[in-house]
Amino acid sequence: MKGNVKKAIVTRVRLAFLGVCLFSAAIVWKVSRIQSEEEGAKWRALEQERRVVYQPVFATRGTILAGDGKSIMATSLPFYRVAWDPSVVDKDVLRAKADSLGLLLSRFFGDKSAQEYARKLKNARNASPVVRYIRLNSRQINFQEKKQLATWPIFRLGKNKGGVIFEKVDKRFRPFGGLAQRTIGFLNEDKNGAGLEFTYNRSLAGKDGEALFERLPGGNKPIYDGSEVKAQAGYDIRTTLDINLQDVAENALYKSLVDNDAQYGCVVLMEVKTGEIKAIANLGKIGEGVYTENYNYAIADQGRTEPGSTFKLASMMALFEDDPDIELTDTVNTGTSGSMKIAGAIKTDTHPNGRVTIQKAIEQSSNIGVAKLINDHFSANPEKYTDHLKSFGLDKPLGFQMAGEARPYVKDPNDRSWSRTSLSTMSIGYELKLAPLQTLAFYNAIANDGVKIEPIIVKEIKQADKVLESFDARVLNPRICSEKTVAKLQSMLKGVVLNGSARGIKTDDYSIAGKTGTAWKFKNGHYTRMYSTSFCGYFPADKPKYSCIVVIDSPRRGRIYGGTVAAPVFREVADKAMARDAASQRPLLARGSGPRSRVPYVRAGMQDELQLVCEKLSISMDAPQAVAEDWVRVTPARDSAKLAVVAQPVSRDHVPNVQGMTLRDALFLLENRGLRVKTVGTGRVQRQSLAAGSALKRGTTVVLELAPIGRQMVPVLLPSVASEPKPAVTYPAEPTKKRSAPSSITQQTPRRPETKPKA
Repeated sequence: MKGNVKKAIVTRVRLAFLGVCLFSAAIVWKVSRIQSEEEGAKWRALEQERRVVYQPVFATRGTILAGDGKSIMATSLPFYRVAWDPSVVDKDVLRAKADSLGLLLSRFFGDKSAQEYARKLKNARNASPVVRYIRLNSRQINFQEKKQLATWPIFRLGKNKGGVIFEKVDKRFRPFGGLAQRTIGFLNEDKNGAGLEFTYNRSLAGKDGEALFERLPGGNKPIYDGSEVKAQAGYDIRTTLDINLQDVAENALYKSLVDNDAQYGCVVLMEVKTGEIKAIANLGKIGEGVYTENYNYAIADQGRTEPGSTFKLASMMALFEDDPDIELTDTVNTGTSGSMKIAGAIKTDTHPNGRVTIQKAIEQSSNIGVAKLINDHFSANPEKYTDHLKSFGLDKPLGFQMAGEARPYVKDPNDRSWSRTSLSTMSIGYELKLAPLQTLAFYNAIANDGVKIEPIIVKEIKQADKVLESFDARVLNPRICSEKTVAKLQSMLKGVVLNGSARGIKTDDYSIAGKTGTAWKFKNGHYTRMYSTSFCGYFPADKPKYSCIVVIDSPRRGRIYGGTVAAPVFREVADKAMARDAASQRPLLARGSGPRSRVPYVRAGMQDELQLVCEKLSISMDAPQAVAEDWVRVTPARDSAKLAVVAQPVSRDHVPNVQGMTLRDALFLLENRGLRVKTVGTGRVQRQSLAAGSALKRGTTVVLELAPIGRQMVPVLLPSVASEPKPAVTYPAEPTKKRSAPSSITQQTPRRPETKPKA
C-alpha cells in the first residue's frame, strides 16, 4: 500500500517538473523570436510609436492695448521651466563642471545644497540606462533669468551638447493691476469667460502648432526633427480706453461707493462724436468697505434696472415729437400738496411746485409734472407713446462689441402686465429696464445733435504694426428726433445743472448738461426703500466733447438722490477730463489779473526772515537799524518798489497783533503765550477774535479768520471773550428734502410703487 502511494507522488512530481521545463522552453523560444529580425522590428516600431507622440505647441496670446497704442493692459509674458538631458553631455565635461553648476543651481533656486544638485546631475548621467530627461526645478523663471542660466557651466554648451532644456510657459500679465479688470475680462480652461479676452478670443488666441515629444520619466522631452509645425502668435487688440481717465473714473467711483456704503456702481465716459469709450469702471461690494471689478454692471443683465428720472428725457422727446408746438414755456399744474392721483396711481414730488413751466418741471425733476403731461397727451392712444420710444431705439440692444450686453425691456399696451397706470408710471422711468450704457447712448445722441451712434471699445486688430481690421462707430439713427426737439432737450439738460436738481455740480470753468435719476429698487415682488441713483449728461454743454453716466446702487448713509450721490462723481470725472483736454480750455489770459509788482505780498513777520527774502529777490528793505522786537510790520502798499517796516512790540502780557501774518507765524506767537487757537478758512490772518493789546489770559481761545491774498471774506461774528468760545460761523446747508409718506391706494397692479422719488 505504501509503495503505491510513493509511486503516485513520484509520478506527479515528474509530471510537474516536465511541465515547468516545457513552459520554460516556450519562454526561451518566444524571447528568441522577439529578438529575431522578423518580430524584433515590429515591436521596436510599436515601442517607438507609443514613446514618441505629437503634442500641441500653444501659441503666444495677443496683447490688449489702451487707446494710445502703447500702454499695455494685458499681455502674455514668457516664463520657463529648467530641464536637462544628461545623455548628450560628455562625461569628462560633467565630471569637471558638475560641482560648479551645482553651486550655481543651489544659490539660484535655494531649495537644495550644492552637493545635492551635483549628485543629482552625476547620478542622472551615470545611470543605466542613461536618463534622457530630468526637471531640475519646478519653479518658473523669466526671460532675463533664462539668459543668465544659459551662461552657466555645461548649460553654455547649448541644447545639443550641454543638454539644457528651457520649456516655455506663457502667463497672462496686467501691468496696471486691477484697472479695467472686468472690461479686459478672462478666459478659463473651458474657453468660457467675459470681457475682451472672451469676446475676441479667436483673434487673441492665435493658432497652435505641434511638435514631436518623447515620453520619458519626469516629463515629455521635445524632439526637434524638422517635422514640427510652428505656432502662430495671436493678434493684438487696440482699445479706445484712456488709461488716465480710466484711473480717474475708478478712483472717483470707489470713493463714492465707500462714502455712501453702496452695493455697486459704474461709470462710463464716452466721446460724443466718435462713440469711443474712454473709461468704463464697474465696482461691486465684496466686503465691508471692499470693492472690486466683479461684474460688468454697465452693460450686462445685473446692471439692467429701472432708470428712474433719467428716463424723463425720453418721455419729453416723445411729447415734443408728437406735438412740435409744445414749448418749454408752456405750463403744467403740479398741485400744491406735493402729491396727485394720475390714472389711478399717486405720484409725488419732494417739494410742492404748483403751476410750473415744462422747463422748470424737468429742472426740478417733477414726477407729477412729467406724468401729467404724458398721461394727458397719450392716454387716448398709449401705443403712440411706446412707438415713439421704440423709434428712438430704446427697445433694441446697441450691438456692443463686447459679449453680454443686456436686452432692454420697454413695455407696450400689448404686454400682459400693461394696466391703466402703466403709461404714467413708465413716463418717469419705471416698468421698463435699460442698461447704463444704453441710457448713455441715448443721451449721447442729444449731445450729438440727434445723431445716435453705437458706442465702441475696440478700435483696431493688429499684427505687429500692420492693422488687420479697424472699427468706427456705426450710426444707429441719423436723426433720432427733429432739430427743434433736440434744441429743447439740450436747454432742459443745461437748466438741470444751472437751476435744478444738479446745481451742486455747476462750475464756472465749463458748462455741464445732464439729468439726475433716483429709482426705487424692485425686490421680491414689491418696491423697497432702497434706491438706485444716477446722473447722465455731457460736457462742455455748449460744445459737447464727452458724455458720461454714473450709477450708484443702494446707498445706505442717508443720501438717496442722484444729485447728491451720483452727480459729484460725474463732476470729478468731468473736471479731470477737461483738465487733460487742452482744446477745451479757456484762455488763461482772460481770467488773469493786471500787472503785478515783483515785491512780495507781506504784512508782518520776523525781521530776519523778511530780510533774507528781500536779499534773494534783490529788493530794497527800509528797516530801522535796531528794533525792540524781532517782529516787524510792513507799512507800504503792495505795489511799492521797496518794503518799509516798523517794529512791532510783542508783550508777554498782552494779546499780539497777528493780522496779515501767515498762520504759522500767528500760531507761533499766540500758542507760545498760552493761548488756544481755532481757525476759520485758509490763507493769511484777516481778523482775530481777541483785540490786539488786550490783557492776556492763558488758556483763552482766540479764533482767527483766514482768507487768501486779495480775497475779502464775508464778515462773521468772532467772539471776543473766552473760556472755550465757539466761533459763530454759519455754513450754508443743503436744502432739506422732505420725503412724502406713501399713500395707501388700490390699483390694478399692486406691485407698482404708490409714490416715486424724484431725482
